[in-house]
Amino acid sequence: MLISNQAHLTYCTNIHPGETWEAVFNSLKEYTVNIKERLTPNKPFGIGLRLSQKSASVLLQDNNLVDFKTWLDSENLYVFTINGFPYGDFHNTVIKDQVHTPDWTTKARLDYTKDLMRILAYLLPEGQEGSVSTSPISYKYWFKSETELKNVKQKACNALMQIVLQLVEIHKSTGKLLHLDLEPEPDGFLENTQEVIDFYNDFLFTEGVLLITDTLRCNVNEAKTKILNHIQVCYDVCHFALAYEAPEFVISALQNEGIKIGKIQISAAIKCKKSNVVSVNDQQSCLQQFDEPSYLHQSIVRLKDGKLLHFSDLSEGLVAMNNDDFEEIRTHFHVPIFVSDFKVLESTQDDIIDALKLWKKQKYSNHLEVETYTWSVLPDYLQTDIGSSIVRELEWVKQQLSN
Repeated sequence: MLISNQAHLTYCTNIHPGETWEAVFNSLKEYTVNIKERLTPNKPFGIGLRLSQKSASVLLQDNNLVDFKTWLDSENLYVFTINGFPYGDFHNTVIKDQVHTPDWTTKARLDYTKDLMRILAYLLPEGQEGSVSTSPISYKYWFKSETELKNVKQKACNALMQIVLQLVEIHKSTGKLLHLDLEPEPDGFLENTQEVIDFYNDFLFTEGVLLITDTLRCNVNEAKTKILNHIQVCYDVCHFALAYEAPEFVISALQNEGIKIGKIQISAAIKCKKSNVVSVNDQQSCLQQFDEPSYLHQSIVRLKDGKLLHFSDLSEGLVAMNNDDFEEIRTHFHVPIFVSDFKVLESTQDDIIDALKLWKKQKYSNHLEVETYTWSVLPDYLQTDIGSSIVRELEWVKQQLSN
């Protein structure tokens, strides 16, 4: 939905299970249409579409894309952003680190992303910019040596430049500006602000610029501008909160480098601070409810001296809470953004509030997307009707923006 000049708010449809195009389309008809009627009955409503590789390829066959656009118009719906991070199955399966498969060293990831751009270029209304969020290159723990890590970044840089070339051509032929938004997260190749900045400076602005200047016969400054326009950052508030990085720091640091935030994913993680009232045992017992087997729940423990200990999943983080110097744990489990505490636990909701306060002062992104995809694996006491929960989350965001 339009929330100010050129700025749009929606939710990500990765909330709804479905890997085939038929399942995705059915969920839009069942849930999204109803949510739109409750929030914007007389105005257009934008969709944050999630398409697996399987559903994207089917959508590009026959007249499916034309038929989908016709349906969108008839329902007063539009697509302005796509979640292109999970390539394959995302629900009702154990996914863990395989959410990064295939990574940006592979032709499969490149081809999938190109398909998403083709879809978005067709569906995007005139006069709007479009975004596709994607993985943070790859998963760190798959690689051991510095040489391997560098090779992955070089391959990813080359692949990302192929996307830049595609998007330059789309902009030239249609007038539509599309960007791919790298989404940092714990244990990804890009996991915090400095790693993002380093990737731009060490790869995109060096090898990437050379590839663009050679291909398009443009100068260095023009190539750099094209990269900055078409490779942006997906600021998932939950992910940067897990890095213990405040919104003001993240936003200002990226802006100082000229790096744009293409999309804000509004999500909250779980956090738990050492307490004089509640025992660590009780805190661990409460956290244990969120140690489910489907998704990665990377956990970062902060010690009294400020040192951060990184763990690939919550089970390891729970053990680390026994450290005498334990101060706080944050874990990657998206929880409803309108709830600030869960019994003896808290959420990183305050980071969302701060990020939205900053957005009101300077609209640092035109795309805002709520992304709580964990409804089906939440503890029983947090289970509720999905449609009503999505409406409540979006209304909560609107309330924060109007305060």
